[in-house]
Amino acid sequence: MKSDRGSTPAGPIDLWLIEDNPRYRKTIAGLMEHTGGIHCSQAMATCEEAIRLAESESPPQVILLDIGLPGMNGIQGIEVFKSLLPTTHIIILTIYDDNNKVLEAICAGASGYLLKDSPPEKIIESIQEVMAGGAPMNMQIAAKVLEMFREHYPKKSDYGLTEREKEILQHLVSGLTKQQIAGKLFLSFHTVNTHIKNIYTKLHVNTRSGAVSKVYKEKLL
Repeated sequence: MKSDRGSTPAGPIDLWLIEDNPRYRKTIAGLMEHTGGIHCSQAMATCEEAIRLAESESPPQVILLDIGLPGMNGIQGIEVFKSLLPTTHIIILTIYDDNNKVLEAICAGASGYLLKDSPPEKIIESIQEVMAGGAPMNMQIAAKVLEMFREHYPKKSDYGLTEREKEILQHLVSGLTKQQIAGKLFLSFHTVNTHIKNIYTKLHVNTRSGAVSKVYKEKLL
C-alpha cells in the first residue's frame, strides 16, 4: 500500500531529485534535507528510475530534473511525468540555457527553469514559489523567454491606418471594386481612390494584391 507521504499540505514539501552527476546530486539532496519544510525523499540518476518508483510510491509534490541525462533525457521525461504524475510540479535544474531547450521544456510542461549555477537560496525559493503557483526562473532565463515570445508574436502594427482606411482596406480584401466601395460607403469615387492611395503608401505596397497579401501575412484586420 502506498504511504500518504507528502499528501498533507501542512507537512514538508516532498521532493524527488533526478540528476546523474553523483557529486551534484549529493550536494543538492543534502541542501534540501537541511532546509526546513522540504524533504528530498528520492534522489536518482535517471528518469527511468523515477518512472519505476512512480508505480509504487506516492507522487512527489516537486521534481527537480536535469535535462542532460543518460537514456531518457529530461525533456522526454517531463512528458512522461506529466502523464504519470499530473499533480507534480517539475522544475528544470540544468546547465543548458539555449533557447531551444528552454522552449522545449516549457512546452513539455515544466513549471520552472533554473540553471545549476543558481545560488542555493534561489533553488529553495523556487521550490516554495512553484508550490504557491509561481513559475520560477533565473533572470537570464526569464529574459530569454520574453525574447522568444517577442520573436514568435511580433508587435502588431496598424501602420497608422485610420478607421476609414481600415474599413476600405477590408472591402478591398473582400474583393470589392473602387466603384462598389464608393457606393457601399456613400463616398465619391475620387475620395475612395485617394484613401486607397494613402493605404498603399502606409503599407509600403503598390497594388491591391500587395495590400491583401500584407493583411493576411501580418493579420492587420
